[in-house]
Amino acid sequence: MVDTIFPGIRPRRVTTPRLTANVLERPSDAAADDVRTIVFVHGNVSSSLFWQPLMLDLPDDARAIAIDLRGFGDSDVLPVDATRGVRDFSDDVASVIDELGLGAVHLVGWSLGGGVAMQLVLDRPELVASLTLVATVSPYGFGGTAVEGSLLTSDAAGTGGGGANPDFVARLARGDRSDEPGSPRAVFRATYVAPGFETEHEDLWVESMLTTSTGVDNYPGDAASSESWPGSAPGGRGVLNSLAPTVFNTTAIVDLERKPPILWIHGAQDAIVGDASFFDLNQLGAAGIIPGWPGEDVAPAQPMIAQTRAVLDRYSAAGGSVTELELENCGHSPHLEHPVTFREALVAHVRVLDGVER
Repeated sequence: MVDTIFPGIRPRRVTTPRLTANVLERPSDAAADDVRTIVFVHGNVSSSLFWQPLMLDLPDDARAIAIDLRGFGDSDVLPVDATRGVRDFSDDVASVIDELGLGAVHLVGWSLGGGVAMQLVLDRPELVASLTLVATVSPYGFGGTAVEGSLLTSDAAGTGGGGANPDFVARLARGDRSDEPGSPRAVFRATYVAPGFETEHEDLWVESMLTTSTGVDNYPGDAASSESWPGSAPGGRGVLNSLAPTVFNTTAIVDLERKPPILWIHGAQDAIVGDASFFDLNQLGAAGIIPGWPGEDVAPAQPMIAQTRAVLDRYSAAGGSVTELELENCGHSPHLEHPVTFREALVAHVRVLDGVER
């Protein structure tokens, strides 16, 4: 059995009016007035376990807290109302911050967690001192949009719960720990990290992936039919539908009155969030993996990196501070693949070393 909690990390249950959340904490040794609290939000098909090496490597004056989203890790398995976008998740995170009395935190979101973090700063800006987006979902959601964010079809065909691989979902549900093609382990090796990456903690990352609750109310969610290729559209329930461009859009961060500084870290070889993502059904159609693709003019792949960069450029032009760090030889998990570079960038961003916030 894999030992999932690293020495120095303390798990705890935090009950809020919304849910009971599992939280991992690396306390700070600094005096209370000198502590900088960093809150970590994981991505899809993962949990807070992925943050542990980074949490332990932070300076002593950083209090590190990682929160399991509903339906992941050891938090409550509650339904995800995708008609609210990711607000079920972001409201949950805000409720944990409130319950712990943390005040304004340095918020770090990975992939889906990046979308959750952007939504949280829109709805509760007073809770966010700085924002770090790690391989984040586009501010326009996942799939189905042109570079400027407009919908390719009115129902966002090809996005949402219908885009999940049913074999992968079934393997998650039965706790597949093998290295067979399509297993969580194989998916981790092929898409979470760049080719050639090796880690002594792979068994732990697989255990984290296997905490994902499956079904129509969680991962991946339900689906609707569509008259447009590939024949499916987002439903109203579950994780993948919460990122559909019909319900998710965080571009309003550009208009925030108080703009927290943003650090955007992403890998140049990211297979999940990229300008040619192989989790985008339009990209799979273009590659001939899904038959019947109607062509580039009708169903182009979503340019996720270009979209995020354009929105953050607007954020900067409107008075916000943005730092982009693109890492070579890096996939979807910069905090695992380049831990030293990631740590240095994050510490500089929140200035925990000299105790000065931006």
